[in-house]
Amino acid sequence: MPAAYIQNEAEFDALLGAESLFVVDCTASWCGPCKLIAPLIDQLADEYGDRVKVLKLDLDANREVAKRYSIRSIPAVMFFNQGEVAETLVGAKKYEEYTAALDKHLA
Repeated sequence: MPAAYIQNEAEFDALLGAESLFVVDCTASWCGPCKLIAPLIDQLADEYGDRVKVLKLDLDANREVAKRYSIRSIPAVMFFNQGEVAETLVGAKKYEEYTAALDKHLA
C-alpha cells in the first residue's frame, strides 16, 4: 500500500501528538530525486505499516512545515520520535538506509 499524503499542517500537528513514532518523506512533484525514492517510501509503508506510519508531505502545499523544520533540500525523510525529529536523511538513499534508521528507532 503506498504511503499516504499528509494534507495540511493541522493533520501534521495531530500526528505529532498522536503517534509516538512516524516517518515523513518531504517531497515535491518537480523534484527528480524525490521521484526516485517514492517507490522506496511506498515499500517502507507497506513493509512497516503495521508498526509505524510512513507518510509523504508535499512541501509546495505545506511551506509552513518546511519552514518549521528548516528543510532546504529534498528529498528529506524525517523520523519523528515522541513528537521530535530523531533523524533526517537528506537526498536519495538506498532502501537499506531507510530501514536501518527505522529499525534503530523501533528497537
